[in-house]
Amino acid sequence: MAGQMRAMVLAKPGEALREAVVGVPKCGPKEILLQVHACGVCRTDLHILDGELPDPKIPLIPGHEVVGTVFARGSEVERFAIGQRIGVPWLGWTCGQCRFCLSGRENLCERARFTGYTRDGGYSQFAIADERFCFDLPATYADAEVAPLLCAGLIGYRALVAAGDATTIGIYGFGAAAHIVSQVARQQGRTIFAFTRPGDVQRQEFAKELGAAWAGDSTQSPPEPLDAALLFAPDGSLVPQALRQTAKGGTVVCAGIHMSDIPSFAYSILWGERVVRSVANLTRRDGEEFFNFARRYKIQTTIEEFPLHAANDALERLRTGSIRGAAVLMP
Repeated sequence: MAGQMRAMVLAKPGEALREAVVGVPKCGPKEILLQVHACGVCRTDLHILDGELPDPKIPLIPGHEVVGTVFARGSEVERFAIGQRIGVPWLGWTCGQCRFCLSGRENLCERARFTGYTRDGGYSQFAIADERFCFDLPATYADAEVAPLLCAGLIGYRALVAAGDATTIGIYGFGAAAHIVSQVARQQGRTIFAFTRPGDVQRQEFAKELGAAWAGDSTQSPPEPLDAALLFAPDGSLVPQALRQTAKGGTVVCAGIHMSDIPSFAYSILWGERVVRSVANLTRRDGEEFFNFARRYKIQTTIEEFPLHAANDALERLRTGSIRGAAVLMP
């Protein structure tokens, strides 16, 4: 398809995005061209803009929580019909041949490409995606409602799975991912304790509205020891704090793609078969399982919509912690 579109473009890490008119991308044989209706704004986008993730595609159109309808299809595309609504997540392509891909761990593929990072994303009117890495979306969600599920929801779900059968879970950093995964955990019958920045009473009340049994700041102790802690805040100092609140045999899951350095800590808070682990990216299986859950149980995403040209405003609001739930661009 020939033509032009509006997009928000990163020319260099450390700089603000600039609004530009660029060519509409062309489909490869196995690719789909989407007309973008919504794109969530994720903290990972901030890490890319700030240069904390190395070697992004430059110039880059960010955005990896992309909701749109199929506008055109490559010559070898077998999935999805013209006009069908689909979602595009962070994981945009894998080799399918390495030991990670062949063992069900495609999220660790060394050659993986990522939407809005090493492939152009959805801060635009149109976007390209590999048909293999797109999801059919539940019809019960509006475009803006479903966009945060494509990363905040997916990575939160993978982090929850990494917590195993934990029944009492602490969530550190109550933003987009936490406000989704807390609802999933509550539907599963788990107890949630929410930890926020000191003094953030509004976010603590938000957590309680979503079913948290207790909410306080990250320096406080919950009413009882945690079976697991999920860390969404990119602050390495939270790891030893979470370990101190975790019972023997518990797990601390670091769910961010970037985190500041973890300070040294006494072995005594790790001893007792406690585990510290990370979650990296996602797999298509995660998406299938999570969206099946989202079809059965309505997840109420709290969103604030922004026009495409206000992407920098949305990112700055995210940086300062003033977004309640998730920010979504509406091209």
